[in-house]
Parts: sequence; structure tokens; C-alpha cells
Amino acid sequence: MQKFGRIVAAVAVGAVALGLSGCGSDDSSDSATPTTTSAAASAGSPAQGAPTESKGRECTADDIGVKGGFGEVPEITIPDDCDPPKQLVVKDLVPGSGPGAAAGDQLTMNYSLVTWSNKEKLDSSFDRGEPFELALGSGMVIPGWEQGLEGVQQGARRLLIIPPDLGYGAGGNGVPPNETLVFVTDAVTVPQ
Repeated sequence: MQKFGRIVAAVAVGAVALGLSGCGSDDSSDSATPTTTSAAASAGSPAQGAPTESKGRECTADDIGVKGGFGEVPEITIPDDCDPPKQLVVKDLVPGSGPGAAAGDQLTMNYSLVTWSNKEKLDSSFDRGEPFELALGSGMVIPGWEQGLEGVQQGARRLLIIPPDLGYGAGGNGVPPNETLVFVTDAVTVPQ
């Protein structure tokens, strides 16, 4: 089983036990692609517990640099001039088509994960050539994926910026404590 699949199963169980949940609302950006923020906010603790000075504003989806199209290994750039968002941020970078994913749907996703604190790639199904399969809403992935993949359409490339409370929280399996996660996901298959 892939690294991400092992980690998210354990975290999802812990998150459910803590009762983490959230609902989406529209972001105020002028982007034509969907951008949502979760009502579940993080305490905003920096990774590894080290204090960091605020940059004065939270980053938005538009601040994250992503090169490459659907099916290509994405290059993800996290800026130095803004703070990690404290709420889930979701934005389609490439639109998909067909019905949007809903709870119970079996999805096949490719993804690349960059951690905010060190701006380095931690995991990538693209690099392994092995897409990740999941049943949406089953609790087998972190809450940020469960919420962030709702409505995704086949063929979409979606950016997810996941705060610690919807990700790996206290850390583990290579993810530092209180880490904000940046995923670029490709929806390879969504039930039609």
C-alpha cells in the first residue's frame, strides 16, 4: 500500500474521534473556478511548535504556484510572503466534466503533497505511477480530502490547502506536527 494510503487511514480514525467537521462556503476571490473555505479553523500553530512571525496576511489559492496540466507531475511553489491559511482552501486549476463526486463514490486520484513548513515534496502518486483509490466519505482519508474532494469532476486538477486540524494534526509518518499541507490532485476517475 502507498505511503499516503497508510497515513490517512490512521489519521481519519483519530480525526473522527475528535469530532472534526466543517462545511464549505464561498471564498471572496474573483476567481472563476470554485474556491471554498472550511468553517473548521486551525489554531494556527506553526510546524514543529517553533514560533514564526506573521507575514500580515493569509495566503490564498492564487498565491500558490502550480505548473503542469492534468496528468503531468505538478510543480508546486509555496510563497514566502504570506501565512498558511487557517481554513481549508479548495480551487479547481483545471476544470473537469460530468457529475461531481459525492459521498460513497469510488474515486481514483493522482496527487502530489508539499509540506508548508519546508516547501518540499513529501509524497506523490505521480512519481510512483500509482493513482490512489478511495471511497469518498468512508473515513479512509484525512478530513481535508473528504471535504476538499466533494464535487470534484473527472478530469479536474484541484488544489487543496489543508490546515493541521483537517490533516495530520500532531503529525506522524513523516508529517511534522501542526503542518499545513498543499496537495495538487487529479481526478482520474469519478463515477459518471
